[in-house]
Amino acid sequence: MKVIVCEDYAAVSAAAADIIEKIVREKPDCTLGLATGSSPVGMYQELARRCREEGLDFSGIHSVNLDEYVGLEPTHDQSYRYFMNDNLFDHINIDKKNTYVAKGTGDVDANIAEFNAVLDKTDIEIQVLGVGPDGHLGFNEPGDTLYDGAHREVLDESTIDANARFFATRDEVPRYAVTMGMGNIMRARALLMIISGNKQEAAAKLLIQDKIDPRCPATFMRMHRDATVILEKKLADEIGYKG
Repeated sequence: MKVIVCEDYAAVSAAAADIIEKIVREKPDCTLGLATGSSPVGMYQELARRCREEGLDFSGIHSVNLDEYVGLEPTHDQSYRYFMNDNLFDHINIDKKNTYVAKGTGDVDANIAEFNAVLDKTDIEIQVLGVGPDGHLGFNEPGDTLYDGAHREVLDESTIDANARFFATRDEVPRYAVTMGMGNIMRARALLMIISGNKQEAAAKLLIQDKIDPRCPATFMRMHRDATVILEKKLADEIGYKG
């Protein structure tokens, strides 16, 4: 696992964008696995700038997203389809018909079946990841067992607490999500995790402790043959990571 320590969030975002740009230029028809949350926003802004100002071409790129809340329409401003449009797709020359975010409304079982069908026929070149304070990847919450394929996940109270800031009240935060399974994530050719914010516990378990722990799904990054983690120097110093 490669670890890149950057001076600040802007440098983290630029380093992550460098990795995505290289892939897009070398494989202009590949599929990117994308993530939501605050951690990749800076990277998306930088990729949009490079598309606008430097000719980075997304016209042949496909994408598939990690997850979506159950119960939110794609037009809801906290849905992950809305997030992706607002933070990236509306600002680059990607064909939105080539982007996939699982449905959050309607028949949940049918939505999961569709999600799995898409994943079964998709080779993800690189999967972008953030990490939850409790170490979750996508919405794969800590537990004794983890799922291989896409599924419905009951969100932990800590996840609901962490996401409450995006909603008017905590009660409005969805209690369920559909998410890629750990198997789907691990089958991507490469993984790119951006760690920012108050993620000291999860970062320490991933970068300091030498074990794979289903109660911290982020630690599964250690098993992947081509995984990169990018974080700020401040966070690295806080957890005692020396490289």
